[in-house]
Amino acid sequence: MRLRQETYLYRLLVSTVFTEGLDHDMDLWALGFSATWVQGMDVATLTAKFSLDPSTRTPCRLGEILDRNIDDGSVWVAEVGDWLCVVPGTYDDRSLPPLSADNGQAVGLTMDINHTERFAYARDGRMVVSFDPLWPDERTGDDPHALDHLMEGLRFRFNDPHDPATPGNPEDLVEEDESISSTLTLIGRLTGTDIAADWFDAPHSCFRSASQQ
Repeated sequence: MRLRQETYLYRLLVSTVFTEGLDHDMDLWALGFSATWVQGMDVATLTAKFSLDPSTRTPCRLGEILDRNIDDGSVWVAEVGDWLCVVPGTYDDRSLPPLSADNGQAVGLTMDINHTERFAYARDGRMVVSFDPLWPDERTGDDPHALDHLMEGLRFRFNDPHDPATPGNPEDLVEEDESISSTLTLIGRLTGTDIAADWFDAPHSCFRSASQQ
């Protein structure tokens, strides 16, 4: 089987988001996890676009956001270099491109309760590429192969050794956690950041919704 390091980022994200004592059957899909990375706007602009109240800003780690979001609808906002990250984020193919307007960039990752997942990358107001991390060959967007150079060495496609459509050696099985880890690695390469140290493990901020004030 593949080395543990190939699923490291997925496992780190799970252990960071979920607190001890949570139902062991819960996972990122059941939670409805979503994250958005944006480059080209400051925190004030981002909070306005996401309808967040800047006066409610408090220190917060990613590991705290699940409880805070349940308690008061708080949203995690992180800043590394010229990139911002929002959890929960905006992730669909219609709402992501406007976040990249005026020569900006935006990246979205989502997993939902229907057990579907989506990665999307927008630049300068247009959708460049969007795909399911388990089936990356089925890409859409203005330039479906724009990130190919950043995907080198990463394994995405889900392989079922019992399905003739996905043949291969069982020892080379690509499971969902590796596909998501590869997607997180891709996001790190795209943003020029360390996904683990800069985002998951570092202290950042939380904001409450402006509509709740």
